[in-house]
Amino acid sequence: MAELAVKAPPITGSEPASKVGAPWGILALLTVGVLIAYFDRTSIASALADPVFIDFFSMSDSDRGMVGAAFFWSYALMQIPMGWIVDRFGVKYPYAICFALWCVATAATGLMTTVAGLFIMRFLVGLTEAIVTPASYRWIRLNMPETHAGTAVGIFAMGNKIGVAMGAPIAAWLIVTFDWRLMFIVSGLAGLIWLMPWMLNVKNDFTNKAKLVEARRKTGQVTFRSIITAPVIWGAMIVNFCYGYFAFYCMTWMPAYLVEAHGLSLEESGLYTFFSFAGIAIVAVVAGWAADRLIARGFDPIITRKVFIVSGFLGATTVLLGAYTTDLNWALFWNVFSLSCLGLASANNLVLCKVTLIPRPAVGLAVGVQQVTGTVSGGVAASLSGWLLHRTGSYDAPMMVIVVFLVIGATTAVVLLRPKWSPKVTEISA
Repeated sequence: MAELAVKAPPITGSEPASKVGAPWGILALLTVGVLIAYFDRTSIASALADPVFIDFFSMSDSDRGMVGAAFFWSYALMQIPMGWIVDRFGVKYPYAICFALWCVATAATGLMTTVAGLFIMRFLVGLTEAIVTPASYRWIRLNMPETHAGTAVGIFAMGNKIGVAMGAPIAAWLIVTFDWRLMFIVSGLAGLIWLMPWMLNVKNDFTNKAKLVEARRKTGQVTFRSIITAPVIWGAMIVNFCYGYFAFYCMTWMPAYLVEAHGLSLEESGLYTFFSFAGIAIVAVVAGWAADRLIARGFDPIITRKVFIVSGFLGATTVLLGAYTTDLNWALFWNVFSLSCLGLASANNLVLCKVTLIPRPAVGLAVGVQQVTGTVSGGVAASLSGWLLHRTGSYDAPMMVIVVFLVIGATTAVVLLRPKWSPKVTEISA
C-alpha cells in the first residue's frame, strides 16, 4: 500500500467534456430539496415566538431552547452514518426515503400535545434530514468542475437560505391566520410533491452491481482514520461550527429576538427574517460566482476562497452593533447587514471544505464528519442562547458569543485549510 496526499483538483483542462456542461437541472432539484428541508426545520422558530403556542405547552425559555435544539442533536448524530450510506449506495434512493420520512414527521408535529412530543418529532426530523448535505455535496463533487463549483454551491446554499427566508413569514402567516397545528401539517405534507420529479429525473449513481462493487472499493481508499486525523477536516469542523453558530442562532432565535427585544409583531418579525436570509442567499451566489471567475482567470483557488471566507466572517461581526443601538431602524439594518455579509463566506467555505480539499471517493463520509460540528453548533446556539437569555434577560450576551465564534472561524480558515493537510488516499492492490 502507498499513501498519497490528495491535492486540490486542477482547475482547467482536466475535467471531462461532459462535466463542463454540468447538469444544472439536477442541481436545481437539490436546491429545492434543501429549501424544503430548511423550511421544515425553521417552522418551529415562528411557533416558538407565538404566545398561543408557548401557553399551550406552558413552555419556559429553557423549554424553547430544548425544543429548538432537538433537531440539531439528532441531525449531528446521523451525519457520519448518512455520509457512509450515500458513498456506498448512491444519492437517489436513500435521499428519497429520508425525504418522505422527514415530511411526515414535520406534519405529525402539528398533532403533538406535550413538550416531550414536540421534542421527539423534531428529533425525528433531524435524524432523516441528515441525508441532505452528504448526498448533495457528493453529487456536486462528482458532477461539477472547480470553475463551476462556487456558483453551483452558491445556488445550492441559496436553497437553505431561501428556505429559512420563506419559512419564517409563511409559517408566521399560517399561525396567525389559522393556527400552529395547521402550519406544521401543511408545511410537512406539501413538501412530498418534490418526490415525483426527483424519482423521474435523477439517475442512480450505480446502474449495476459491478459499478457498486467498484465504488465501494474506491471508497476504501480513504479510510475513516485518514479523514478524522486530517488537519483540513478539523479546520473545516471548527470553521463550520463558527459559521453555523451564527446562522442557526438566526434561524432559531431571530423571530423571538425581533418580537421581544424590538417590539415587532410576529408578522413583522417574519418579514425581517426574510430580508436577512434573502440577503445572505443572494450574496452567497454572487460571491461564489465571483470567486469562480477569479479562479478561471488563473488566481489560486485556495487563497481566493479564503479571502471571501475571512471577509464574510469579519463582516458578520457587525451583528453586535445591532445589539447596542437604541434606534430600531439601525438595529434592523445591522441585523440584515451582518447576516448578508456572512454570505461572502457561505459558498466559498462550503466549496473549500467539502469539495476542493476532499478526495472524490469519500465525499459523503468526509462531509458527514464535518457536518457533525456544523450541526452541533445549531444545538449549542439554540440552547446556550436560551440559557443566556434566561440568566441575563437580554439578547446582548448571546450576540457577544456569536462575535467570539466568528473571529475564531476566520482565524481557523487561514491557518488550517491547506491542501497539504487534506485526507490521504491509500492505493489498494487489486
